[in-house]
Amino acid sequence: MYLQRHLESQVREASEFYPVVMVCGQRQVGKSTMLNHIREEGRRYITLDDGNARRLAQKDPALFFETYGYPLLIDEFQRVPSILLEMKRIVDQRALEGEDNSGMYWLTGSQKFKMMKEISESLAGRVAVFDLSSLSAAEIEEREASAFHPALENLQKRMQNCHLKNVHEIYRQIFRGGMPKLLTANLDRERFYIDYVNTYLERDIKELSLVGKLGEFYDFLVSMAARTSMELKYSEIANAIGISAPTAREWVAVLERSGVIFILRPYYNNITNRLVKTPKMYFLDTGLAAYLCRWPNAETLESGAMDGAFFETYVVSEIVKSCYNVGKRPELYYYRDVDGKEIDLLFVEGDLLYPVEIKKAKTPNHADKNFSALNKLKMNIQPGIILCMADEMLPYNRDVWYFPVAAI
Repeated sequence: MYLQRHLESQVREASEFYPVVMVCGQRQVGKSTMLNHIREEGRRYITLDDGNARRLAQKDPALFFETYGYPLLIDEFQRVPSILLEMKRIVDQRALEGEDNSGMYWLTGSQKFKMMKEISESLAGRVAVFDLSSLSAAEIEEREASAFHPALENLQKRMQNCHLKNVHEIYRQIFRGGMPKLLTANLDRERFYIDYVNTYLERDIKELSLVGKLGEFYDFLVSMAARTSMELKYSEIANAIGISAPTAREWVAVLERSGVIFILRPYYNNITNRLVKTPKMYFLDTGLAAYLCRWPNAETLESGAMDGAFFETYVVSEIVKSCYNVGKRPELYYYRDVDGKEIDLLFVEGDLLYPVEIKKAKTPNHADKNFSALNKLKMNIQPGIILCMADEMLPYNRDVWYFPVAAI
């Protein structure tokens, strides 16, 4: 069974204007499955996980492209990143000859393209880059694609076709996560994640020159899952595992580059120097984080010590996915000052500031207590939103609204 992905229309549209379309994201989120599902007749498929194809691409990229032609879908392109230089030559040559070069190459990669600086320069202006994460709740429920935005008119639209869920259903979704194979095939969850982690360690991590440190990296991965939704303090992480702080920083970058985590930056402006500058970290698939933390089932997770951390992680990851799925970068921040006043999320658009709090309760009281701290920023503060387990969108007061998490 195939679940339709929101990003499909974005890829098709971009392919009409760009010679290269690239979809990046962590392993097993369905990148190649989606592109294989929507590729037109005549577009060949090749994966650089295949030893023969990889060897040809490394030894003679010109012959590689002569052999496979175009339109072409190349899976796991990051295994031979040097092919992008030859790809640039081919698409530029076609343009010089006055021929249409749109949609020549589709690529998938389990490394975030925007972080591959040595490569991004070679295809500047020629490539449309998309991020894909595991399935969002909106995709699973077959809702329309739309980026979450806290403006009241946008929230009212989201309410029109949402599937309301109780807190137990939310935690079942948190525990399960959104990996497509777990949702579309009768796979054992434990077996799936064992294979997932082993594949991630054996392929991606070995390729990043961490051979000999896989055991330490696994401990690091588990430690990071236990810190989801927390501030990213490299010295604490390093001390917990027995590595140096620079190594912890390097490994965090590996997880971000692999699409495993999302780094939420703190909001900061020049008006006040009383704002905290430490980022926060969230796993993009709550099922993977729950597996790494060894939670045995959704019920134990819901009543356990990390219930709030996983609830917040779920909300943030769903918002991030909603942006990725329409080809947008999430303009998200969080707020914290030296007085300890914190706001879970800030949406910033020019001088407009939208504060958002995340609460597990149905109708939380005083959830907006820190919103007034934003007044010192001298910006246009918009109505605040409390993302919670409410059954409907309703006002808490004149300036703050409750909004159901199920409708994100």
